[in-house]
Amino acid sequence: RSLPFGTLVHVDNRENGHSATVRITDRGPFIHGRIIDVSQIAARELGFSGVTQVCLKILPIPASGPAATD
Repeated sequence: RSLPFGTLVHVDNRENGHSATVRITDRGPFIHGRIIDVSQIAARELGFSGVTQVCLKILPIPASGPAATD
């Protein structure tokens, strides 16, 4: 709930080794004991439905703005 909107998070399904990169778009989850809810598309890519254990890695936000040229 503390990550800024737009933050990219790499999610690894610990049970089957599938992974996906997701973007934080809301302030859920609103169910005790959950740390992240993912979309149906992300869940399909991760190979699960329902609840499972995952490993999260917050990805760095790339610098925005025009690229420097020499």
